[in-house]
Amino acid sequence: MLNEGITMADLPVHTIVFEILTRVPAKDVGRSKSVCKQWYALLSTQDFVRIHCSRSLVSSNQRVLLIDDLTCSVHPIIFQSNDYGPSSIVTFPFHHHNNDVSILSHLNGLLCVCLNHTYELLLWNPTTTAFKHLSTPDSHGFYINNLDAIGLYVDTDDDYKVLHIKRRSGVLGVYVYSREVDSWRNIPFITRQEYLSPHFNWSAGTFCGGTLYFNVCECWVGGTNVVICFDVNSEQFKEISFPLVPSTGMVQGVLVNVKNELHMFASTGMFEMTIDLWTLQGDYWIKVLSCPPIPPISLSLWCDITHYVTNGNWFVMTKLGKLFTIEMDMKPFECFYPVTWFRGFKCAVFVETIVSPSI
Repeated sequence: MLNEGITMADLPVHTIVFEILTRVPAKDVGRSKSVCKQWYALLSTQDFVRIHCSRSLVSSNQRVLLIDDLTCSVHPIIFQSNDYGPSSIVTFPFHHHNNDVSILSHLNGLLCVCLNHTYELLLWNPTTTAFKHLSTPDSHGFYINNLDAIGLYVDTDDDYKVLHIKRRSGVLGVYVYSREVDSWRNIPFITRQEYLSPHFNWSAGTFCGGTLYFNVCECWVGGTNVVICFDVNSEQFKEISFPLVPSTGMVQGVLVNVKNELHMFASTGMFEMTIDLWTLQGDYWIKVLSCPPIPPISLSLWCDITHYVTNGNWFVMTKLGKLFTIEMDMKPFECFYPVTWFRGFKCAVFVETIVSPSI
């Protein structure tokens, strides 16, 4: 941002280059690094990456990544039709077996994924193709589905971190991976021991306003449902209540960060599901809207559902495309904000950035 009265002609050349290139698409930045050594050094600094990332968080840079048994594809989002655009095939840069890759968390262009055949965790930027193995010989960085939970976040020092909650034989361990120091460390988890039980399902963490939020839901009708909050700077946990929804059927809550405000899609029912949209104000949930019972959806599609909110509409979609649309009486959002159910590991909305999985 130029101060009033200062023109581009008054600035040093490297400042002009910096200002221009922090506004170009991520793939063009990668190509620009080969121009000369000075550009390579400038475009590799943490300041450049941080500012470029902040300027890349716009709707035109959003992409949908879909994984199936045969392909991994990336689609642009067509905002006029609110659907996926033509796909481009992505080749995984790491070893895998038949696309057995699960997406656990995503933030600022980075995906935290699991290789299901080895249980290893990785950080991966699909735009730059760079990746980083997080597993270690002392058993850190290995993920077990239905027992573990993952949250990806960035702290006030601009250090990207992974929170890994592990449940093993009734023992809960919490570990934090730091990209800056490239290592794991244990942190205390002080809350109810009952959440150690495999009867509770933990969602992936949703990062919003300096806190990671996890839905923790018991796996039967009328079971306990809570939200666990992790302050990423104090590294303290606390528990807040779940939205007040009927407990006469199955309850599922999925979280989304919309313009740094936490929202939850709370689904309830058995054969017919009703979905309410809630927003968190302080430690309390306020209902934003309710929708009528949704059309019947097969279990296989239900497990792959992703909700999107944009421009006053709420879309329920799968990798096959849009299932249906709910009109919303809300202020418009310029971006798609995704919410994936906790078993839907094959889809992610990410922003194309140059954020690296390693320093």
